[in-house]
Amino acid sequence: MKTSIFITTILATVISLASCQNSNAKPIANNVEETSAIEKPTADGNTKIQVALLLDTSNSMDGLIEQAKSRLWNIVNTLTTLKYNGKTPEIEIGLYEYGNDGLSATTNFIRQVAPLTTDLDLISEKLFTLKTNGGNEYCGAVIQDATKNLVWGKDSNNMKLIYVCGNEAFNQGGINYKEAISDALKNDIYINTIFCGNQTEGVNTHWKDGADYGKGKFFNIDSNKVIQYIVTPYDVEITKCNDRMNNTYINYGSKGYEKKRSQMKEDDNAKTISSANMAARAVSKSKSAYKNDSWDLVDKAKYDKEAIGKLKKEELPAELQNKTKDEIKVIVDQKTKERETVQKEIGELSKKRQAYIDEEAKKTKSQDDLGNAISTSIVSFAKVKGYTVEK
Repeated sequence: MKTSIFITTILATVISLASCQNSNAKPIANNVEETSAIEKPTADGNTKIQVALLLDTSNSMDGLIEQAKSRLWNIVNTLTTLKYNGKTPEIEIGLYEYGNDGLSATTNFIRQVAPLTTDLDLISEKLFTLKTNGGNEYCGAVIQDATKNLVWGKDSNNMKLIYVCGNEAFNQGGINYKEAISDALKNDIYINTIFCGNQTEGVNTHWKDGADYGKGKFFNIDSNKVIQYIVTPYDVEITKCNDRMNNTYINYGSKGYEKKRSQMKEDDNAKTISSANMAARAVSKSKSAYKNDSWDLVDKAKYDKEAIGKLKKEELPAELQNKTKDEIKVIVDQKTKERETVQKEIGELSKKRQAYIDEEAKKTKSQDDLGNAISTSIVSFAKVKGYTVEK
């Protein structure tokens, strides 16, 4: 088991098309082809972009986990630049861990941490709970499980991507990786591999072959580099906007209160990484991909105009329980307008922030990291699938 510390980015890539394109992350396989726990129709008939992250959580992968935590929101922001027929696709992210001795040998040491879901706070929460331990890394097994047990969309315009990340031989375990990948391809799921080590070793240990066979991309990552954050003059103001935006959420239902608390906790988790990471999260929260209609009445009312009338008194927060439906509607409308105003402000600040980051990035050599690898390949697949990139 190798000890390569992977502290870089599971999503700093995605912070913008420009930064993605300037990335030094090195894809070897360029043969890109057209490519929530419960399946449901996408809003307005939009297509889906589904990304499953399969992370090695053996002892040597503490850095990989740190990168995943620190770059999630940058990846999300990259995804939100993609449009299909002028519409924003529904974004779902799923999460697996594998290669951890704390998991059962009967499951090949793999675990579905989170299903493909639009609940981005859930993905963040789960990333911050991952711990490394021991390791028997079976890439074929985890690909097979993700293919069979995640709920993948059926629309031919959906973009469905798996990213396998690790540093041991790709062909370990009793499940042949080529057979597992073949099953994925039958469902139009494309396999990308990210090897935490030098390029030659990644080729020799079948990581490149996995990507070639999966019609995806192979990347090797310098896992010893520490993340370099670009702090901008706009980060503080964006974070202040985020605080105002948080005040527009109205929790409802049995899980509403806990989900609102979780939202605040993930803000705090983002801040522990860096102020730049918190700003990236705030930008994500201002986009349509960040939706919480399962617990937030403002989001719920956007998709269901009769939502307020359907709720029982006990499903409302205490401060609304003694108000009439009309009074509640006035409050929801007010919070909706407030949120839209803040989202617009963040959008304008975000453009300035990104321009600043792009300019600063030209002055230093870009890092090879997980985030850049994921961003670069997402944009490549998107273009082949007929998606457009809008900053």
